[in-house]
Amino acid sequence: MKPRQTLVLLGKELVWGPKTFVFIMAVVMPLVLSLVISAIFGGLFSDLPRLGIYDEGDSRFVDRALDAVTLSAGEYSAVQEMVAAVESGVLDMGIILPYGFDEAISGGQTVEIEAYIWGESLAKDRTVLGVAIASIVRDISGSDLDLDITSVVIGDEKNVPWGERLLPLVVLMAVFIGGTMLPATSIITEKQKKTINAITVTPASAGDVIVSKALMGIIVSFAMGVLVLLINRTFGASPGLLAGILFLGGVMAVEFGLLLGIYARDISTLFAAIKTMGILLYAPAFVYMFPQLPDWIGRVFPTYYVIQPVVAISQQGESWSGVALEVAILVLLVLAFGAVVAIKTRAIRERLA
Repeated sequence: MKPRQTLVLLGKELVWGPKTFVFIMAVVMPLVLSLVISAIFGGLFSDLPRLGIYDEGDSRFVDRALDAVTLSAGEYSAVQEMVAAVESGVLDMGIILPYGFDEAISGGQTVEIEAYIWGESLAKDRTVLGVAIASIVRDISGSDLDLDITSVVIGDEKNVPWGERLLPLVVLMAVFIGGTMLPATSIITEKQKKTINAITVTPASAGDVIVSKALMGIIVSFAMGVLVLLINRTFGASPGLLAGILFLGGVMAVEFGLLLGIYARDISTLFAAIKTMGILLYAPAFVYMFPQLPDWIGRVFPTYYVIQPVVAISQQGESWSGVALEVAILVLLVLAFGAVVAIKTRAIRERLA
């Protein structure tokens, strides 16, 4: 691969790619679907996570929470009143601050906080509240403390909101439509116009063409995945880790697209293959849409190892330790598909030589 020729070809893809119908579909479809879901089920236009506080003493925590921009807080004069607000869904979480809370955490003591959680609250809202509480405690105490939070869930914890159920499907569409379709259609167009045969009389090689199309797909795939999560405010507490997983997902999507473009004879064949592959690509999302389905069904499909870490981090507040196994499998899958792409690219280069 020649970096200079690859960048020139990538520039061509970036100029002409946005003018194609496939590019518009890859960008518009996930974006519109995400906006519609957000508007209907409460992602984009929802209020901030709602926190109720009952303070047995006179903690500075209350004022800090009331001034916080990442949550909507309110103070209650009675525990029963706060618990009732949680039970009715007025609050996502209600916490009880014990007497002498500020003095205890300033002295480095671990203080137990009792928290009541609305069972139907969004997982991402619980994550935001947990991070915000830890941040305020750190600000008051001046050091990092391990909080001992005793949680009591009130209401139907198994009633997963449809906004959360549909998000995995939207993320998979955002990552895989552009990542798969853009390189696939571009390669087929090159084959049909026989422009790829002209590579033999230019400084560029078939490998440079394939890599430039792959980079274009990865850029669009990654950007759309990030945009969908930003729209739904579900980046969780580990945005860097989440971005890395989206990048790996984009690479996998592009590898699928390259193989489809290499094997498919024309656009009609490509779309027929895409319809068949749709089951493989999006099946794991249906496991999240219908929680009563066994989890092992999703694990059969390669894209599960993209969406499962994304859901675990963005909706469940998991860190690296909670997704390490799935990410490791994802890396192995990316390497395996990449090896197949490399073999096919070498075959094309030898055929054109």
